[in-house]
Amino acid sequence: MINKGLLLIISGPAGVGKGTIVNYLVEGESNYFKSVSATSRKPRYMEREGEDYYFVTRAEFMRRVKRGEMLEYTEYNGNYYGTPLPPMKAHFEAGENVVLEIETDGAFQVKSKMPDAVLIFICPPSYEQLEARLRGRNTETEEAIIRRLSTARHELSLMPKYDYIIVNEDGKSDLSAQYVREIVRAEQLSSKRGIPHIILPE
Repeated sequence: MINKGLLLIISGPAGVGKGTIVNYLVEGESNYFKSVSATSRKPRYMEREGEDYYFVTRAEFMRRVKRGEMLEYTEYNGNYYGTPLPPMKAHFEAGENVVLEIETDGAFQVKSKMPDAVLIFICPPSYEQLEARLRGRNTETEEAIIRRLSTARHELSLMPKYDYIIVNEDGKSDLSAQYVREIVRAEQLSSKRGIPHIILPE
């Protein structure tokens, strides 16, 4: 089918600005649905239930996994994160572009189940700027920052496995969101997603 909704998977290291890009992407757009992940971690300051995450206990998270209600899930920095399947499936089937902001492990899980998914990696301008962003948030201990930077090294090594890479420059998340929209348009017009039926003259 032509111009059907796409499944967009957006990944990148903590502190790279994924959330800001996604917010720019879906703001005022009726054909984009931001999938809200579930997590077993505690909410941070100003995070809201059902908007930033669905916050559940580890036990409840695993119960949902066993019931087949998670499209994917992974453990990251000691907490579970996953994509609830029912709400995402309803929007995707309605022809909307569904945006998943998830870690690399989850991204590859989804890609294996849904090969048409589009993988987009958000990259920092440099490793040093990523570290500066993490420290500038003032939300985590030094130990947590070091752990995130170590994880970032691994995630950055996986960039070649993604379909697209966007470098998110400081203060230009709105431009990065525009790049994502351009990717969506190009993918919708790709011949791999369907050829229009045209009756040729005899």
